[in-house]
Amino acid sequence: MPKAKPFTKDQIRNAMDKTLSVRAAARYLNCSYQHLKKWMKEYKDEETGLTLFEVHKNPHGKGIPKFLSSKNGFKSKEPPILDIIEGRVDASSFNPDKLKYRAIEAGLMVEECKRCGFNEQRVIDSKIPLLLHFNDNVSTHWGLDNVHLLCYNCYFLYYGNVFTEKELDQLEGHNSVTIKTEETKMDLDPYHISRLKEIGMYDDPNKEDDDPYSLVSRK
Repeated sequence: MPKAKPFTKDQIRNAMDKTLSVRAAARYLNCSYQHLKKWMKEYKDEETGLTLFEVHKNPHGKGIPKFLSSKNGFKSKEPPILDIIEGRVDASSFNPDKLKYRAIEAGLMVEECKRCGFNEQRVIDSKIPLLLHFNDNVSTHWGLDNVHLLCYNCYFLYYGNVFTEKELDQLEGHNSVTIKTEETKMDLDPYHISRLKEIGMYDDPNKEDDDPYSLVSRK
């Protein structure tokens, strides 16, 4: 196992200038909280005489936006996705699935398997069977060298099971689900709507029908 790298005072100061807590600084430097804590305690702040850890710790999260729903039901404006990826904003307050789509829309992630390049879309909704994988197994570390998209096959071959034993029992037991296409309603987010529009498979439900015969009974 490789020895954890040390940090200089200048490196830690730079991370402190760009973050609001020790945990955020650890994400920025792509290391664990405990590892950074050890090195921050090695250096002192000239003005206060306190260690850098004591100066930068922020147990109450002062000044750190949580981006949670407000009382009136509306959410505050979300930060740029790059701030989350580079560790300046805590990713724990966000839905990983939404972060994934925001990173793809911003062109920071390619919507294909990192290992084999699989990117085939499902016909009914243009979804691609991809899973998020974090190299350090920490789902709040969104650095582009840490988070990847993997197809089900590569995830299974290199990292672990895609389905639980219960889900496998249901799948292999051929438990069928009958779906009536005409009655199926799908709530699509803006990302999927834009993808369906690109391939000509989206009909806007709010668009007025200009066909004069659309109201004629077809029975």
